[in-house]
Amino acid sequence: MDTENGTRWLSEEEQRAWRAHLDVSRLLMHQLERDLQPFGLTNNDYEILVNLSESEDHRMRMSDLATATLQSKSRLSHQITRMENAGLVRRENCESDRRGLYAVLTEHGWDTMRQVAPHHVASVREHFIDLLGEADLKSLYASLSPVAQHLRSLRGRT
Repeated sequence: MDTENGTRWLSEEEQRAWRAHLDVSRLLMHQLERDLQPFGLTNNDYEILVNLSESEDHRMRMSDLATATLQSKSRLSHQITRMENAGLVRRENCESDRRGLYAVLTEHGWDTMRQVAPHHVASVREHFIDLLGEADLKSLYASLSPVAQHLRSLRGRT
């Protein structure tokens, strides 16, 4: 329904879809966070461990890691400090750029990742994947991919 100022309000169906998306996003992330608590990790910790474990030499420039995890450099720096104190990561200077720093996965961080990953995958399956059929998953991917692509393009990375 349009108003005199041109606002395109959401229809009932659009509102239902939007609110279901918000509910699922919040509830799923809350549940995944709860399932990581026994390991002393947050979703942010786990995301950083995943990014580092999948990168060459288990290291990433801090600026690239901030971009990959959608965190400000300042927030990521605090997060990395906390993870350093837990022995999961360490910082290393970047030889090619004296101002740059790398976040590097430690042996303890790698061991933690290998221990936690099977539990995290089981949690994702239990609370998301296994609740949807194959056709639903394909449809969900097809529906959400253009949204993700659009949002990435707004960040300057497609």
